[in-house]
Amino acid sequence: MPSAEAVATAVARNIRRLRTARGWSLDQLAARSGVSKGMLVHLEQARTNPSLGTLCKVAETLGVSLAALVELHEAPVVRVVQPAEVVRLWQSEAGSFGDLLVGSDERDHLELWHWTLAPGDAHAAEAHAGGTRELVHVVAGDLTLEVDGAAHVVPGGGAVLFHADRPHTYANVGREPVRLVMVVVQPEADLEEWVAGTGTAPPVEVPPGTPP
Repeated sequence: MPSAEAVATAVARNIRRLRTARGWSLDQLAARSGVSKGMLVHLEQARTNPSLGTLCKVAETLGVSLAALVELHEAPVVRVVQPAEVVRLWQSEAGSFGDLLVGSDERDHLELWHWTLAPGDAHAAEAHAGGTRELVHVVAGDLTLEVDGAAHVVPGGGAVLFHADRPHTYANVGREPVRLVMVVVQPEADLEEWVAGTGTAPPVEVPPGTPP
C-alpha cells in the first residue's frame, strides 16, 4: 500500500493538473467546491492528508472520479493494480477501512472499492452527484444499508444496487466483521459549462465512495 506521503504527492500533482487544464484559479476551485482556498493550497503542496469527504468534493467539482485524484501513475491501456498500490482512503478507530482498488474516467466515472466494517461500526455518506449508483456485494457478514432513512439488510453472499444520490449509511450491527466489494458509477459531469462560466458547480457531496 502506498505511503501517505506518496498519496499526498499524487493528489497534489493531479489536482494542480486538472485545475490548470480547466483554467481555474484556486479561488475559483474553492468557490465551486466549497473547500477553502487554504485547504486547496495545502493539497497542491502535498502538505496535508485530507479527509475522504474533502477529496470527494474536489473530485466531483473537477468532474473526475476519486481514483483520478489519487492515481500514482499515468494510466496505461491495461492497468494492473498490485496489492502494494491499493490506496486506503478511509479508516476508523474501530478497525474499519475502505480501500479504493481502481477507477476509470472514460464516459461514466467508475470506482471499485473493498470495504471492511468492524463490529458495531458504521459509515454515514452524504448524497453523491445526481444519477450516481452503487453496487455492493457482501463477501462476509451481514451489511445493514440505510438509504433515505430506510434500513435494508444484505446478508453475506448477497448483493444490492441502489441510487446513491441521497444520504446513505453502511453499518455492521453484528459481532463479526463485514467485508464487501463496492462499485460506484457516477455519470460524466458537463465541464464545458463550468469552464465557460454559464453553469453551476455540481452538488457538494461525498461518495465512498465516502466515508467522510
